[in-house]
Amino acid sequence: MMWTKHLIVISVLTLSSTASAGFFAFSAFDVITCRFKECCNDRWISTNFTDLSHTLSSTLYGQHLVTEPVVKHLKGHARENPSKALALSFHGLTGTGKNYVSRIVAEKMFRKGMKSKYFHFISATREFPHSDMISFYKDKLRDIIERAVKECPRSLIVIDEMDKMPPGVIDTIKPYLDFYEEIGGVDYRKSTFFFLSNTAGTDIAERTIKYWSEGIPRENIRLKEMEEVIRLPALNQKESGLWHSELITKNLISSYIPFLPLERKHVKQCIRDGLVQRGFYSTESVIPDSKVQEIADELKYYPQDLYAFSSTGCKRILDKITLVMEHI
Repeated sequence: MMWTKHLIVISVLTLSSTASAGFFAFSAFDVITCRFKECCNDRWISTNFTDLSHTLSSTLYGQHLVTEPVVKHLKGHARENPSKALALSFHGLTGTGKNYVSRIVAEKMFRKGMKSKYFHFISATREFPHSDMISFYKDKLRDIIERAVKECPRSLIVIDEMDKMPPGVIDTIKPYLDFYEEIGGVDYRKSTFFFLSNTAGTDIAERTIKYWSEGIPRENIRLKEMEEVIRLPALNQKESGLWHSELITKNLISSYIPFLPLERKHVKQCIRDGLVQRGFYSTESVIPDSKVQEIADELKYYPQDLYAFSSTGCKRILDKITLVMEHI
């Protein structure tokens, strides 16, 4: 009888040792694999946002309401146990830097940058072009998000041109942004969403012009004030993808980030960057002011009586640089 008991104990210990060895072998293989192949871990996904803050501060012009809030939200969300997914809604006119910020975040967040399999860019006009296919689009968007977060809980999902998405489609992702520990066995709380939209861009511009015309520095504009400028148009504009969205009514948007219209001085800074980037000059210090002015004059400005703000921000600057500099 004693012999049988000993045999059982030895068998259990043997199985336990075998399981431990198997687990160790699997873990070791996993560690080795992740040295060369992208994995969802700290080796491939950065939680150090110092470089991001420096890059945005030095290359994103005229957007004091963007750099600090975005970096703070990302740093806060990177802590071990966030209570919900991070959802930042970027609003502003074309060329003010919404896509630029998304690209920079991806480049600094992931070791492989925008080529990372954990970075997902969704164009609303490309993926959801027809207003009569809402039911199909809801299933499609749900599938994209579930696949992304199952593969990596720390995925970054950017949805561009939200204002052109059929109303109602975006509410598909409400459960993934809510305060649930898991949905279908998957924890979505470590994922990050950026929504890019022109919605409220005109309202943001009008408020900025008001400050400018009164001689008040744009740096005096506060985030809280602009969030209110954004929220109502985003909720009530029928053409907006956020129209009557539960993401707004249920307060699931972590923050509304306003991108202010760019003044001539900001455009000129972008022009100097572009001239160096294209190799026409070695450094910004040697670029003649007259050449910067010549390129700046190729752009359109508004309002008509002031011509103080660029109609396209920095979006068309590289095209204008090519136009002016092609003979060099």
